[in-house]
Amino acid sequence: MQLRFLDKQKKVFMNGKKILFVSSELVPYLPENPVSLMSYEAPRMVNSNGGQIRIFMPRYGNINERRHQLHEVIRLSGMNLVINDMDMPLIIKVASIPRERIQVYFIDNDEYFKRKATFHDKEGNLFPDNDERAIFFAKGVVETVKKLNWSPDIIHVHGWMASLLPLYLRKYYADEPLFADSKIITSIYGRDFEGELNPEMMDKIAFDGIEKDSIGSLAQPDYNNLLKVAMDHSDAIILASEEVPEDLKKYIDSLSKPVLPYVSLQEAEEAYTNFYKTEVLN
Repeated sequence: MQLRFLDKQKKVFMNGKKILFVSSELVPYLPENPVSLMSYEAPRMVNSNGGQIRIFMPRYGNINERRHQLHEVIRLSGMNLVINDMDMPLIIKVASIPRERIQVYFIDNDEYFKRKATFHDKEGNLFPDNDERAIFFAKGVVETVKKLNWSPDIIHVHGWMASLLPLYLRKYYADEPLFADSKIITSIYGRDFEGELNPEMMDKIAFDGIEKDSIGSLAQPDYNNLLKVAMDHSDAIILASEEVPEDLKKYIDSLSKPVLPYVSLQEAEEAYTNFYKTEVLN
């Protein structure tokens, strides 16, 4: 009886709530790993409890468009995004996860996402334009949500390729009324890459009028510093892996923001719902 009551409470809370999930990776479109799996499970939980969701991810060239039935949405495509003084066409594609009846939006551009890989070349080196890809992804998500005229209560960010979204929402799109009341959560995972992104990353972000003071850590654009920038501009943080870099743990401890400690996948539905309700939307 108690379990039924709790399930009913979750559904009542989630009814009508709009949650935007923005992720670097997502199953079934990419192989399973901590980011891609939780980027699927978290929206599924919200969807099954009566919430409204939108999911965005990049359309990497190693995603099989025919198998997953991706198709372009002409009414959402067609604009150009300025990345470091270059006009880059934005293409929006969609697909559905059949058994869950969940629709996924894909941010695409031939220059950034046509190559048949996600983040690294055949030799295992990070792509030199991963910084620009992250900027393009952040802007593309926001511009598409604006076209959808869909105002989310919560924006939940997963994975380092999505880590610039909180920064751009709070700085570049600070006056956009659609997101005025949106709360941002960043999920923190174990270190996803070694090395650093392009050393000019900070200058490329500053080109958009974002003060360098707010992104000083990106003078060294490694994994930890990308996530620090994301957390600086988020309202709450979720530890989504057991193995989080010590540097990030210490940084989280220095912030005065709600934090959900790591929970197993079996505990995630109740823990995430309670966190959304009591710590993020209170």
